[in-house]
Order: sequence, then structure tokens, then C-alpha cells
Amino acid sequence: MRLSSMADYAVVTMAAAARHCGAAQVNAAQLAMETGLPAPTVQKLVSRLSAAGLLRASRGAGGGFRLARPAAAISLADIVEAVEGPIAMTTCSEGGRHDCTLEAACAIRPHWPVVNAALRGALAGVSLTHLAEPVL
Repeated sequence: MRLSSMADYAVVTMAAAARHCGAAQVNAAQLAMETGLPAPTVQKLVSRLSAAGLLRASRGAGGGFRLARPAAAISLADIVEAVEGPIAMTTCSEGGRHDCTLEAACAIRPHWPVVNAALRGALAGVSLTHLAEPVL
């Protein structure tokens, strides 16, 4: 299992925003410069992260972004879900999806929610505070 590039970049962007926590707001151009990500990618990410309630945006002169809640209250699961949607290892465990040919007779399908919950729990156990800390 591997995160998409956008989910990875969202984590990088949120960690950079967290390092500004308590200071002045940071704009998308600053985040792009600090992370080395392309500005259009960062702009798309901050839009998604704001829509998910992880960043709070303000417009106008001096506008930019701030974390919508403390970094300790934002988890890796929150960030991944903001970009990827609900954490699910298989499409059959997503509500409304019926694209598996084995779905009607699959004996494993009822077990996927347990796996998904375990994965989400592991990701939820990693806070943005931890992700924003420098590695020594």
C-alpha cells in the first residue's frame, strides 16, 4: 500500500503550515517555496485542506492560511482523508461502490471494515505535531 503523491504532498504542506503555528499566517506561495512543491499543487492542496476543515483561510492583504485547530488535534488520518477520502483498502468497503465481480459471494468482504479501522487507527495515532518536528 502506498499513499498517492497528492496525499504525500498534503502531509508535507500541513507540516510546513504547522511550523508556522502561532505565528503570522502563511500563504500558498510561501508554502510552495518552503516545501519545494509547485505553487499550483500547493494551491490545490490548501483548497482541499481548507474544505476539509484543516486549514482556515483569510483573504486580503496579509491573508493566508492557519491551522484550523492545534497541530496536536490534527492526525495523519485527517490529512490523508482530506485528499483521498475515507480510508479503505478495497473499493467494496466504500459505500455505494459495486464494481467487484466477487462482491455477492465474497467471504472476506465483511472483514474489511476491521482492517480499515485498524489502518485508520494507526494513521490517527500520528499527530501533525509529530510530523512537523525535525528529525534529529
